[in-house]
Amino acid sequence: MTVGRIIETGACVAEGADWLAAQVPEFARILPLCTPLPLRRSPAGFGALLSAIVGQQVSTASAAAIWGRLEAAGLTTEPAVRATTEEELRSYGLSRPKARYAKALAGADLDWESLAHLPDNQVIATLTAITGIGQWTAEIYAMVALGRADVFAAGDLALQESARIVFDLPDRPSEKTLRGMAADWSPWAAVAARLLWAYYRVAKQREGIR
Repeated sequence: MTVGRIIETGACVAEGADWLAAQVPEFARILPLCTPLPLRRSPAGFGALLSAIVGQQVSTASAAAIWGRLEAAGLTTEPAVRATTEEELRSYGLSRPKARYAKALAGADLDWESLAHLPDNQVIATLTAITGIGQWTAEIYAMVALGRADVFAAGDLALQESARIVFDLPDRPSEKTLRGMAADWSPWAAVAARLLWAYYRVAKQREGIR
């Protein structure tokens, strides 16, 4: 298998958004409210995945505050986290499980360069084999750090809530339901996520992802 389209610039996001708007009337309706869509790219590597762990199941404000404290303490690199203790990580705001996950990630000795060249499903499988890295975290990393254009984090609550509003659903769709919907947004599912996150901000007046 080969790696598919990579989102590298705002022009890539705009291309995907135009394609989605041509295919999905609901996306065509909300796109003008959200343009230009954010690129949402970050450098690949340990820091990006650690950031995703920090963001698990907390508000974007809480995640940003904890990340800021870790950055100030110099605890966002693989060697630094490997050398510290779970107790010290917890002192900066990480929960006990997240401190354990951070240590597990630092000790996993991932080949970040090789990971970037794997197909989407192998990226997800490699990451979810590490303690504390679930489907959501792995998919966020693939979307944001690796720029994979056809990955969609269907377990994301902000995406689920935004989809409920945009598609006028009676309830927030489950992860399984939203994943099924996202199959129709291929090969630009990750741009659909960017559009839904952007609309979440419009609808809720707050960010759905850091």
